[in-house]
Amino acid sequence: MRSYAGDRAIHDADSHVMELPNWGEQWAPPELRERMAPPPNAERRRRLDIEALERRHDDPEYRAKLDENVMGPKGWLAAGAWRKEDRPWALDRLGFRSQLVFTTANLGGVAAIEHGDDLDLTYLYARVHNEAMLDFCSVDPRLLPVCYLPLADMDRAAVFAEKTIAQGAAALMIASACPRHHGPSHIGLDPVWARAEEARLPIIFHVGGGGRLMNPTYKENGLPPVPDFTGGDGNFTSVSFMPIPGPPMQTLATMIFDGVLERFPELRFGVIEQGASWVPGWMRSMDSAAYAFRKNEERLQKLPLRPSEYVRRQVRVTPYPHEPAGWIVEQSAPEVSLFSSDYPHAEGGRNPIKRFEESLTGRTAEEQEGFWWRNFEDLMGAGLPDDLRVEV
Repeated sequence: MRSYAGDRAIHDADSHVMELPNWGEQWAPPELRERMAPPPNAERRRRLDIEALERRHDDPEYRAKLDENVMGPKGWLAAGAWRKEDRPWALDRLGFRSQLVFTTANLGGVAAIEHGDDLDLTYLYARVHNEAMLDFCSVDPRLLPVCYLPLADMDRAAVFAEKTIAQGAAALMIASACPRHHGPSHIGLDPVWARAEEARLPIIFHVGGGGRLMNPTYKENGLPPVPDFTGGDGNFTSVSFMPIPGPPMQTLATMIFDGVLERFPELRFGVIEQGASWVPGWMRSMDSAAYAFRKNEERLQKLPLRPSEYVRRQVRVTPYPHEPAGWIVEQSAPEVSLFSSDYPHAEGGRNPIKRFEESLTGRTAEEQEGFWWRNFEDLMGAGLPDDLRVEV
């Protein structure tokens, strides 16, 4: 059997589980179930016939089709998308050495509740989400569970981080948006960063955790509604695509200017499924800001490195397959960019490896190794088992 990745060593920085409509019944206690926000494409999920889906995935003819083209079907039709026992089979055919695994249904839900008033509910939701992610990934060490860490309460965040790390999280995801009552660089969060750095686990931002990205009035243009990229209910169009990198740009810039990355030099940050074309200009804008305001800001005077140098040392970002990955590597730094498939989501496309290969033409062998696996291994630290690392 030849896998999709072939002979190339690849780590996948973005994949997902497709939760079934009964996710809440399986994992969430009643007090959480009653308050959970509807997931994306909620109506489509309600119409999903679970028994028919199981019959299809158990059908030998259908599995043969998946065997021939594992990247073809998307969503719940993809191999290992929702049934954890099938995911190792799918990963064998994908050929990736490892996959970071994120939720689908709860990407925005946890962050939305975190920005509400009920902190007990916030940490309950996060705990239940994390238990589900750890369970799904428990079938194969190549599946690296991404667990959510709310920052809404600084004292609880440190305790929650400790418990989540002990449970087996491979990475800690925080909202891209600013916490409601304090900045992401608040010194009260230093115990969180210290624990993550000590455990050598990365802090991850993922699309869906940025709150309301765009004023919906932008869509009121007097023209017919624009169909969604995936044929859904309009959550991903050219206009709504544009503000996606805004929250991580602001959050990470604030943390760099306020010295978080200086105080925790071994801590790594991943920005996943939020594009990367913005990274070169963002790095230069931060350097310009640091130069312009250094005279009057003591915090900038204390930084021995330029902001862009902290990015090179500690921040890793995934381009979309349709972005110019080679140009991004050239204009930012070889250490920054990572491969991701977004499996089994449609946004990842049917052949991201080919698109990235074409875009990386002309980059050095070392730069390409960085993109396919080396930068991921640097990002993950202890979150990636040693036997999954590429031998050099």
